Amino acid sequence: MVCLNNMPREYRIRFLPIDRVAPAAEGDNLLEIAMKAGVHINASCGGNGACGKCKVRIAEGSVASSPHRCLSDDEYGKGFRLACSSTVNAGAVVEIPLESQVDRSILRKPAIRDDADAAALIEGSIRDNAFEPLVVKHYLELPGPNPNDNVSDAARLARGFVPGKDGSEMAVPLEVLGDLGKKLRDAHWKVTVTAASNERFREAVLVEEGNRERVHYALAVDVGTTTVCAQLIDCGRGNSGDVKGAPSGNPPVIAESADYNGQISYGEDVISRIMYSRKKGGLKRLQDIVVSTMNRLIEDLIGSACVDAADISHVVVAGNTTMMHLLFGIDPKHIMLAPYTPLATAFAPVSSRRIGLKLGGHARLYTVPGVASYVGGDIVSGVALSGMTSRDEVSLFMDIGTNGEIVLGNSQWLLCASCSAGPAFEGGGIQFGMRAAPGAIEKVRINPANLEPMMITVDRAKPLGICGSGLIDIVAELFMAGAIDQNGKFAEKRSSPRIRKGVSGYEYVLCFAAETKIDKDIVITEVDLDNIMRTKAAVYAGCKVLLENGSLAFPDLGMVIIAGGFGHSIDIEKAVAIGLLPEIPVERFRFLGNGSLGGARMAAVSRSFFEKTGVIARSMTNIELSNNTQFMDEFMAAMFLPHTDEKAFPEVMRVLKTGYRS
Repeated sequence: MVCLNNMPREYRIRFLPIDRVAPAAEGDNLLEIAMKAGVHINASCGGNGACGKCKVRIAEGSVASSPHRCLSDDEYGKGFRLACSSTVNAGAVVEIPLESQVDRSILRKPAIRDDADAAALIEGSIRDNAFEPLVVKHYLELPGPNPNDNVSDAARLARGFVPGKDGSEMAVPLEVLGDLGKKLRDAHWKVTVTAASNERFREAVLVEEGNRERVHYALAVDVGTTTVCAQLIDCGRGNSGDVKGAPSGNPPVIAESADYNGQISYGEDVISRIMYSRKKGGLKRLQDIVVSTMNRLIEDLIGSACVDAADISHVVVAGNTTMMHLLFGIDPKHIMLAPYTPLATAFAPVSSRRIGLKLGGHARLYTVPGVASYVGGDIVSGVALSGMTSRDEVSLFMDIGTNGEIVLGNSQWLLCASCSAGPAFEGGGIQFGMRAAPGAIEKVRINPANLEPMMITVDRAKPLGICGSGLIDIVAELFMAGAIDQNGKFAEKRSSPRIRKGVSGYEYVLCFAAETKIDKDIVITEVDLDNIMRTKAAVYAGCKVLLENGSLAFPDLGMVIIAGGFGHSIDIEKAVAIGLLPEIPVERFRFLGNGSLGGARMAAVSRSFFEKTGVIARSMTNIELSNNTQFMDEFMAAMFLPHTDEKAFPEVMRVLKTGYRS
């Protein structure tokens, strides 16, 4: 007999401004409720109460929550609470303030800063890789059986199939054999065979009546820690010759979409997610969330392109090693434990339905192989796309997010490493930090005479916070104006109403409350400056260690390739001024854009390119920096603006001392 009195009481939580209602039981965590309902609330620390960014206001009803150090007495009195520290004890209406909302509008913007710049980089990769999708469709008109030719239906199908350029033949699995005989005879032996690439053979995954060669689509997906980006590719046009003379690996992208990875509510970085995956049901939850994010993108793509999901033959995914483990539902715990050994860095093709993608049962899922725990397929994808492995000159490839992945090398050799850069450039650990979204301060100039700022926000909206490029600008401008010293501390000799003593030390006021959208002063604090300096020091130190292991110095670099969202709006000169990037001629820097997605797209339409990613992954020598004393020495040396070695930044030091910018 069930005692109803002991059953948890059920309530309804209404989230504003999106006006979504979610069921909840007494004692449920408010942040967890929002996650399950698909309501995004910023939670940089993964819900442990450290960042204070999941701030909400209880407009009606109540929740169980105590005062928190991230909330002032005034805010607490006005009904503000941290979602991660609140539990349900009644029905409630919860308002998500602007600073706690996740804005997706910026994701609709192109990921490539300079199309011509990126196009020049990848021209060789496109030219050198023939159009041959990982899954092909061939129309066959087979001769029917007769007394002189009575081979099996499967053998007849395989005999009529056009073999791959490598001579691979076709296998017919049991799933296709089931109704093969009926399909062939109903179609009068005129069928289209969809065949997927495996290591040594082609596998027939679908047989359709009539000529369906033109109805052939693929998906390229970049599963990032923060965002998931996807493109729908028309492989049928490539088959038909409509793009003859066009880049062989670049058939039409007919739709693209992006969304934040739903896992961000469980932590900004991979370590937070690995730790969450170790909780009961955590791994399954994280897998379900990223698959749901991908399925939403698939719905967007097929809807905008008017394509049937059943006509998508394959998906190529690139992502870091942790994201791949979570996508496949594989325990990633050893990635964060010494000696940092992933379960796998390469995964065999599987049915896309096996992980829950809403595609036809025949659609195959391929992944770009990775190298190590913290150098994944997203980096291999970008390196392959950039063409650096086809050039004799030495290039440095950088993709800076919560981790800074760097690759050094040329056509003969490759070294790689990953340094824990931290989430500062994505808003984590910065009091008013945020991702690039409308209202994010992205460009800043400061008058050295009176320290008055001039700034530009994303979409020219009223200031809401500061994104990565804005943070780099602010530090560089304050430093070059003499407002902060080489240790990142405010100079007391500079008198200005914008420099004041705050709760955590001195701070600089970028915008006063009346000028902002959040009715608060937007400031940069000495704690923020310290976090930014740690990030820039880790990146620079990682690059320096790689170069020294290659017996090279920064001037030896022919090219520095910056991939990912980091390069979208960064000012190279400002990044050099703070010691994030090396001081070499500006023309040697190149911007690739989303190399992970671009490489996945190339792999989807070029079997040779996909195979090349495997060769590159196996060719990289990974240098583990976590316990590397050389890295720690370089890191400490770089914890200075721009660096303790002034000779490495002669122009920055000249401008700092003379105040004259040539």
